[in-house]
Amino acid sequence: MSRGETSGRIEARFDSLRAEGRAAFVPFIMASDPDTETSLEILKGLPGAGADIIELGVMFSDPMADGPAIQAAGLRAKAGGARLSNTLNMVETFRQQDNETPIILMGYYNPIYIYGVEKFVTNARAAGVDGLIVVDLPPEEDNELCLPALDGGMHFIRLATPTTDDVRLPTVLANTSGFVYYVAVAGITGTKSAETMEIHAAVARLQRHTDLPIAVGFGIRSAEQARAIAEVADAAVVGSAIVQTIADNLDRDGKPIAGLVDKVLEFTRELADGVRTAKRQAAE
Repeated sequence: MSRGETSGRIEARFDSLRAEGRAAFVPFIMASDPDTETSLEILKGLPGAGADIIELGVMFSDPMADGPAIQAAGLRAKAGGARLSNTLNMVETFRQQDNETPIILMGYYNPIYIYGVEKFVTNARAAGVDGLIVVDLPPEEDNELCLPALDGGMHFIRLATPTTDDVRLPTVLANTSGFVYYVAVAGITGTKSAETMEIHAAVARLQRHTDLPIAVGFGIRSAEQARAIAEVADAAVVGSAIVQTIADNLDRDGKPIAGLVDKVLEFTRELADGVRTAKRQAAE
């Protein structure tokens, strides 16, 4: 199946960062956590806080790849009125002020299936979504969403893990576009971190199989860890630590306390500064 014309935002962003000689910083937030209004305010503030690419989580009731922090964010988002249509509206609103920062929707297939694949691809592309990460659709199911998304002009970003061996890797990479997301630890999000040397070796192995940029996520919780990842990979992804910062600034009723948005963006800026101060190393 032929691929539709993409917005080009992901390619342009990695090209510009390559010219700068640095990696991308990619924060993750859950759409509508803790409510749509607050979440949209955070989303709008992320580029100014140093986000090069944004991952926006799509709420799902059974997030099997996510740890406690993102599971809790999903529950808050659900209580805050999260719907896939609302998430697309958030992207559309964001695009009114920013037409350059790439946005990736990350989540699970069920909400998209219920919404309707053809309708979703059309509406997501129109809203300004650049790519998808759908963690529970393996390559064997590419006809479900991957190929329609590619044909509709959105990138389909695949996950590779420490257990993805050289036999499996070509299958994983076959229809991957935009970049490859390397999950640095085997397990759920936000629970442990991998050693930098292990990540260096994993990135080097992936680079032998693909020319796509390599983003690394799962387990990055500080500016120092983000810096270490940015020295060996093309992008550092931080999710659970940012989501936990949101949780830490809610009252007993789960409502935002004064200054929540500022604190989240301040922490995001610290992480971005860590990435920006990294000294790039050539993979061996």
